[in-house]
Amino acid sequence: MIYENKDQLKKGCESILAYDGGNVRVLDEARFQEELIDDLIYTVVFSSDPAIQEAAGFLIRRGAATLGIMSASIQSLYEAMGRKEISGFTVPAINIRGITYHVAQAVFRAAIKGKVGPVIFEIARSEIGYTKQRPLEYACSVMAAAIKSGWRGPIFLQGDHFQINAKKFAANAEEETQKVKDLIREAIKVGFYNIDIDTSTLVDLSQPTIKDQQRTNFTLAAELTTLIRDLEPEGITVSVGGEIGEVGGKNSTVDELQIFMDGYQEELKKRGEVFKGISKISVQTGTTHGGVPLADGTVAKVKIDFDVLQKLSETSRSQYGLSGAVQHGASTLPDEAFDRFPATGTAEIHLATGFQNMIYDSKSFPAELRAKIYDHLKAEMKGEWKEKDTEEQFIYKTRKKGLGPFKRELWYLPADVRNKICAELERQFAFLFDKLKVNGTRPFLDQFIKPVDVPLKMTTALKG
Repeated sequence: MIYENKDQLKKGCESILAYDGGNVRVLDEARFQEELIDDLIYTVVFSSDPAIQEAAGFLIRRGAATLGIMSASIQSLYEAMGRKEISGFTVPAINIRGITYHVAQAVFRAAIKGKVGPVIFEIARSEIGYTKQRPLEYACSVMAAAIKSGWRGPIFLQGDHFQINAKKFAANAEEETQKVKDLIREAIKVGFYNIDIDTSTLVDLSQPTIKDQQRTNFTLAAELTTLIRDLEPEGITVSVGGEIGEVGGKNSTVDELQIFMDGYQEELKKRGEVFKGISKISVQTGTTHGGVPLADGTVAKVKIDFDVLQKLSETSRSQYGLSGAVQHGASTLPDEAFDRFPATGTAEIHLATGFQNMIYDSKSFPAELRAKIYDHLKAEMKGEWKEKDTEEQFIYKTRKKGLGPFKRELWYLPADVRNKICAELERQFAFLFDKLKVNGTRPFLDQFIKPVDVPLKMTTALKG
């Protein structure tokens, strides 16, 4: 059920939740988990009344906190990795672009079975647009999935590629920077306590020295870090990521890492306080976001330079105390590549397009809906169809942009169809957790992460 007014929402919560001010009490945990949570998250996503959407989101977030499910920063665990107190695993960061509530449940089920500790749920600035998921909706979808699946403990929500657009920055640097700052504010407010700054798009390889090439990158990264430190709630140190090489560009080097970090730290000191810096560094080692589609729509095999990845991870830890390097654009890599990441000391790996592909390509996905989405893309995105691309290549590159316009149809897939698709995804999550060596890491989560319960003001729609 989607609640469209205050009376419906209050009636739906009767005998299940009680709320007073900023507090929510769960009166019937079984009914909250089995019945009400579905109605609340569908209300957040699809209600026509913004006030009721906000109220349902409040109930999800405060109800989750009552059960010990809280948004957290991964900072303390990454600091332990930087001190080399823990090692041997790579943290998966998963971007969910479609049917987020249901796919997140598949992640949690696989994590619970594998006794997995750190798993990050993230969404990029670009994805927020084309999947039509603002940070509050994404946060509530993940929180609701945790409640539904029985997860207890911290949840890591991450702003992925909070990126400066180079062309827009060149046209109006202040305006483009302000848009990223506004997004950071929006995300932290709803529990994104992990933010990946991406100013690597501003690296200028035409400059004569590496420092000149990286100058705008590290200067603006320091400026955005300072803003994050000003915004983070009391008791929480937001985990901030930086980036030295734009994914899809040339491979990163140790010299670039060192010059970026030295310049970044120098810029932070100029701001007059002892600001904590980044906890990890994203690098380029040979991948491309989404993979490279061939003429028949399959994805070309990519060779990652694991030697570079290992050197950058080790340098970042030994010289700067970071958790290590971050690998982007990895979900479309061959299965045999994934166990190499823990072996080379990679701190974090970002996984997105492969899961989107599994949804679209599943035998259970309705053929009629797939055709409808593809027809929409050919009609609405034809300006993005490059002359050299086959139809299969065009569809592969653009089908991510069908997820937002068809969000309602995807969320309302028949339960048996949705369950089959999510079962396939759950098996893939379990496979990746095994390869990335995060099975059995739950004790690290309990040891190093102490979530802070950040209070919320009760929304107007629940008063009276």
